[in-house]
Amino acid sequence: MHLLLTYDFPPIPGGISRWMGELARRYPAHELVVSTGQHPDSQDTDPQFGVTVDRVPISARRLRTIQGLLLWSRRAATLARLHRPSFTWCGNLKPAAYPAKWVRERVGVPYGAIVHGTDLLLLQHRIHQSVVKRRAAQALLQSASVLVANSRWTRNLCLTVLNELGLKANDTQVRTVPLGTDPGHFRPGVDTDAVRARYRLPRGRYLVTVARLAAHKGIDTVLRVVATLAREVPELRYAVVGSGQKQEELETLARELGVADRVHFLTDVPDRDLPALYNLAEVYLGVSRPAELMIEGFGIALTEASACGVPVVAGTSGGMPDAVRDGETGLLVDSESVEAVTGAVRRLLEDRELARRLGAEGRRAVETFYNWDRVTAELRDIAEEFSRRPAPRRAAR
Repeated sequence: MHLLLTYDFPPIPGGISRWMGELARRYPAHELVVSTGQHPDSQDTDPQFGVTVDRVPISARRLRTIQGLLLWSRRAATLARLHRPSFTWCGNLKPAAYPAKWVRERVGVPYGAIVHGTDLLLLQHRIHQSVVKRRAAQALLQSASVLVANSRWTRNLCLTVLNELGLKANDTQVRTVPLGTDPGHFRPGVDTDAVRARYRLPRGRYLVTVARLAAHKGIDTVLRVVATLAREVPELRYAVVGSGQKQEELETLARELGVADRVHFLTDVPDRDLPALYNLAEVYLGVSRPAELMIEGFGIALTEASACGVPVVAGTSGGMPDAVRDGETGLLVDSESVEAVTGAVRRLLEDRELARRLGAEGRRAVETFYNWDRVTAELRDIAEEFSRRPAPRRAAR
């Protein structure tokens, strides 16, 4: 039996929430208890997981407050005494490691924390700005039995942060588990007529991005690519699936570039429409780059596009090289270069055989490796390994 403490959990949107939900869905019945916050739509989503989802009686967003952390910690300890888990997973370092550390100290259950990339960049910045936050980070990381990164890049950053905190680490304490997707839900051949009608999408040759509209996602780069290729490919269109604080800025840029009529911003899109929207694409663009202390730690949407048989163009920064096999499932480019991204897109639009081959190999890679079944199995194995070890006593250097 394992315990999962997570701030992000369905129906909250986002990649971490999706990962935690898929993990819960694939755990054997009665082998996992999830602890998270309240959400108004949770009564509709919780029954689908087949494991116990115990919701702390406050909204999820309040779990980060001092009052919320205290309430969550006490509830987690109660769950640990009731269910007697051998290991606790933290879906994120902060805030979930606080109640996990509480449980370890009071009930004796070891814990591991999952790190994602941007969270570590923010932590790295804060530990150099605040003595209090530095000490808190040391305490949480020092008490963890294992840290799991979603890519090699995230793992290397994790090791750097540990070193900057004066903590020792070795290969057995920081593991890498590349992410995946559901090849049953995301698949080729999904009919697109319904989503075309629902979102009023005209016929054309579509580029697609599924992402939060944030600075690091590189959507502005793709808008410039569309503007560059507009004359060469008159039927070219770009569907941007997601919402965020940069939407107005991006819409303004599309108008300034003269491509507003080719760009479709689709917000509030339910998960059930995503497979069809991926199938709409001739090329999927995931050209994130570092910006505002944010980065792509892996890129789940890249594997979702591959699962749908769509060739992918992705950046070389962060953990994206672990999600896309360059020249096999997609093309990796310098995502800060409009020229490089344009060249890759042009190549795939012109060479349909190459695009078909990359898409087919992407689908095969998801079926054999980039899937949640493999991710869940690896995490369960890690939890079992560290549940048999004594809790660490890593001293600061």
